[in-house]
Amino acid sequence: MQVEVNPNEDTEWNDILRQHGIIPEKPKDPEPLIQEALIAAQHRAYENRLEDKDIDELDALEDEEDEGFLEHYRQKRLAELSTLQQTSLFNQVYPLQKVDYAREVTDASNNAFVLVNLTSQGANVESRVLTELWRQLAAKFGDIKFCEIRADMCIENYPEKNTPTILVYKDTEIRRQLVTLRELNGPRTKLPDLEKLLVDIGALQESDVRLKKRDDDEEEDYRKNDNLNVEDYDDDWD
Repeated sequence: MQVEVNPNEDTEWNDILRQHGIIPEKPKDPEPLIQEALIAAQHRAYENRLEDKDIDELDALEDEEDEGFLEHYRQKRLAELSTLQQTSLFNQVYPLQKVDYAREVTDASNNAFVLVNLTSQGANVESRVLTELWRQLAAKFGDIKFCEIRADMCIENYPEKNTPTILVYKDTEIRRQLVTLRELNGPRTKLPDLEKLLVDIGALQESDVRLKKRDDDEEEDYRKNDNLNVEDYDDDWD
């Protein structure tokens, strides 16, 4: 007579069978591993809780955090800011002439990312939006070169309906191009949309301290862009 054995039961008989390799070892309970992973994740989150804080926010936590721990992050933020200051060579939008394009864009892309805004002759709404955002980006990310040229002055008979066009250069090559702002958020494109583009193309790291906090001036710029009349946008494309 054959006796059926449940290999998952905790019995003395099953222990003997397992020792002799007659039945497999009982599967390990995954709960302890899950609990361990959760505890480790909570620990990492606690250790990294100051990663997104700037200098002012760190100073405000003096009464709540260990001074040595805060000082570590202060020095880290200061080092990051120092590096950014040293690499901030541009900090403005460079208006282009066609004769200077190779030097100011293609050649310059050997040393930094260069983004060109081919803008509208008639300044349609998307071109107006991008021109304003270009100014904000240039002021905020001085290690990236932002250029602007009227599309028909750069490329003869360039279609107005294709403006604005963004060209991304690095190491003398066009790495990305966006025809109009359709891939972003159209006439409602805001600074975070373009910041995400900069991260996607590798011009910025997701950990860049400049992406962590937006000041009041930027929030005001967002509101200005929101107030652009959608009817004007429709008229430009009639």
